[in-house]
Amino acid sequence: MDILHSKIYGEDQPRLPLLVFHGLFGMLDNWGSFGKEMGEFFPVHLIDLRNHGKSFHSPEMSHDDLAHDILHYMEFHKLEKINLLGHSLGGKAVMQFAIKYPIKVEKLIVVDISPKAYPPHHQGIIKALETVDFEKETTRQDVEEVLHQYIPEKSVVQFLAKNLYWTDDKKLSWRFNLKTLSEKYTEFVSNAIKYGVYSGETLFISGEKSNYILPQDEFQIKQQFPNSSVVTIKNAGHWVQAENPTDFNEVVKDFLSEHRV
Repeated sequence: MDILHSKIYGEDQPRLPLLVFHGLFGMLDNWGSFGKEMGEFFPVHLIDLRNHGKSFHSPEMSHDDLAHDILHYMEFHKLEKINLLGHSLGGKAVMQFAIKYPIKVEKLIVVDISPKAYPPHHQGIIKALETVDFEKETTRQDVEEVLHQYIPEKSVVQFLAKNLYWTDDKKLSWRFNLKTLSEKYTEFVSNAIKYGVYSGETLFISGEKSNYILPQDEFQIKQQFPNSSVVTIKNAGHWVQAENPTDFNEVVKDFLSEHRV
């Protein structure tokens, strides 16, 4: 059985561990600063989703698959109960897990995503990534130039370029499994998470400049997560933890503190 790749901070801390999952085309390294800071309070497992980072590649990529991966990860690391945090696609994964295995989750944090189905909106990024020819593009700068032809935002290009690495035969490649992410895109983006209810304490965190969680989404959120609240982080878009880490970390710490009423 394949186990997700992870990096653990604060392993010796006595409190419940927090498992953290990144978004589409991301990797655990995106959460390094957060992991270091939070690791001073409780164990933090930064985890690469399947088909991302250094985790295994698979032709399957449904929300159920992602939930099973979390279960296998917990079994492998002998974790009985956890707190969970997921951003974007990782948020879909942790919502599905909490609904499926509620007894294993103490508290749930969902960052800038709701349980609903989203219309496809990464076609430009996927097209850009598929256009890169690693036989021709032999430096990081070459790759970034190709991406810039399709993606105007420099920050998005830099985010994607973090996934570049040198293979054993000295060629650049993507860490993520672009083939599966492209083929299964509608399964994990254009599908809502399966209906079910997680009644544990849940925090949805949205970015003030993001439109991923809209006021009208709160009805569906409350149906599936009745014990939830939504907090908006100022001066932040979709990558909330990177754009306003001070406020984001404070909100997470407050929510996970044992004395919270």
